[in-house]
Amino acid sequence: MYVKGVNATTLDDVRAASSTSKSQLYQHFADKDQLVRAVVSRRAGQVLEREQGYLERLRSFRGLQRWRDALVQRNALQNGAYGCALGSMASELSDQDDEARRTLAEAFAEWTGLIAAGLRRMQDGGSLSKSADPDKLAVGLMAALQGGYLLAETQHDITPMETALDMALDHIRSFLTK
Repeated sequence: MYVKGVNATTLDDVRAASSTSKSQLYQHFADKDQLVRAVVSRRAGQVLEREQGYLERLRSFRGLQRWRDALVQRNALQNGAYGCALGSMASELSDQDDEARRTLAEAFAEWTGLIAAGLRRMQDGGSLSKSADPDKLAVGLMAALQGGYLLAETQHDITPMETALDMALDHIRSFLTK
């Protein structure tokens, strides 16, 4: 589903990739919608677990830069192809499946919250101005990230992702006190 997309992936594709029979697949999932929701939930958990590893320790602008570098490097391994797993699923499913959309919205909110919490730690440490709004900056950074993923995916080139993230980080840099 990550490579081909949710809609283009058939249950036969899933059975072939997982080496399961039809009866085994239907023992766990009543239909494709149920399988898709399980995939969305699992992938969201994986992404959030990875992001927590970076963002729960975030206390400095240098930490934000390291996070940015890790995202870009991971995407560079695929030449920008496939984009963000959550963003790709959101663009396919948001108008088709309210339950999957809600799961994805919650995952994005949690991811954005991790960024905002790191920015608040920077404020508490005195490196980010008190006039900065961590919640708005986090939404802007997430929007730059997701837009960067999308452009990198369509061009199979990470340059747009780097540019979008760098511009968002430049805006955050304008609020640094030291």
